[in-house]
Amino acid sequence: MDISTALVTGANKGIGKEIARQLVQAGLTVYVGSRDAERAERAVADIGGDAKPLVIDVTDPVSVGAAAERIQTLEVLINNAGVSPSEGKGAQDEDVDTFRRVFETNVFGVVAVTNAFLPVLRRSAHPRIVNISSGTGSLDAAVTEHAGYRGGFASYRSSKVALNALTVFYAQSLAEDGFKINALAPGLRRTDLNAAAAAAGGDPAEAAAGAVRLALLPDDGPTGAFFSWDGTPVAW
Repeated sequence: MDISTALVTGANKGIGKEIARQLVQAGLTVYVGSRDAERAERAVADIGGDAKPLVIDVTDPVSVGAAAERIQTLEVLINNAGVSPSEGKGAQDEDVDTFRRVFETNVFGVVAVTNAFLPVLRRSAHPRIVNISSGTGSLDAAVTEHAGYRGGFASYRSSKVALNALTVFYAQSLAEDGFKINALAPGLRRTDLNAAAAAAGGDPAEAAAGAVRLALLPDDGPTGAFFSWDGTPVAW
């Protein structure tokens, strides 16, 4: 199966950088997406191989459009860029501006980037999209295993619920075009997304391997599904 080129947003650090590294190791040309050109260049230098810097701010339509014009061949899009508020407040304590900021990146940014790159992805024989979600975005888990959050991180978690829904809708509408579109729950990892994740000590490379597995799915692989980093299906 010929999958040779990928784009990872938010790839200058954390899980995104590890995804880019592993895709390069798998033999792909990988565009390392970052809002900042210098950070993208540093990440590319560290990753090595056929990694290429790409300036893209998923919240800026002009930036997204300019990035899309630069790429003529693309088989894999990994929507990894994401933000989270620093405090785990409930819905009643987070203001509307916080919800807007989080959704702007985690939901609207995914729509903007996906739609901008659909034309080039359609030219691929094996188009793949992976949306980096969160296990805390599972409504099933919200009332079972994550009940201890008691509504905390409401803006972040609800944005991932919305992202999961988008994963299903894009997968359904693009199935006849050969797309495989899935969501990944990476688990708590050593990233600076939030303090809890950093304290958890999980290796970002372990989560990245799950994303790479979905990025390189065979044509008979699943679509419109939600998986944990280890390949276990996650309830919506």
